[in-house]
Amino acid sequence: MLYRKTALRVAAPVAVLALALTACGGGGDKDSAGTSKGGVRATGESATGEANEGLVSVVYDVTAQKVELGTEAETAKMVSEPKLAKGLIPAVAHVKYTHESGPTLTQNPRASQPARIWADGRRGTLIVGAADHTPGCEAPSSIKDWKQGETHVLCETYLVPKDTKNLEVHWSQENGEPFIWKFAATDRATR
Repeated sequence: MLYRKTALRVAAPVAVLALALTACGGGGDKDSAGTSKGGVRATGESATGEANEGLVSVVYDVTAQKVELGTEAETAKMVSEPKLAKGLIPAVAHVKYTHESGPTLTQNPRASQPARIWADGRRGTLIVGAADHTPGCEAPSSIKDWKQGETHVLCETYLVPKDTKNLEVHWSQENGEPFIWKFAATDRATR
């Protein structure tokens, strides 16, 4: 009987504490799968999210490092009809991905596909493959056997208006809200 009373005295405060933490959101910003909840991140702050890699899912630690802006002359070389891209410049998002959990990736990683650049509240226009030759960016096709713990910088290039003042990099985890990193005109890197 003494054991039962002692167990109840210990269990009651633990149960109350568990209920209190549940009511306050559990004390963290990760869901039950260990991934971060979407929303705005500070410059340099990472987020943990799950991405679909073909038939498997991989959890990545993701950080948008910077956005580099190009020139209208560079845009003219990237597009087949430069007249349609008048007033637009390339914006390259450099995003660092660390393979946190999941199987080794033997195919081209898709981690960067959910990355998007927004300029002054509007989504830019994707230029496929343009970032593969940008210094500091790795081509997904060159990454072989990406194992847990390894980090790679993958980039995406979007066309944005040349007078853009505020840039955002959005990365959406599988079935979740996007993570957003903001870059003011004074924060952004330019080539």
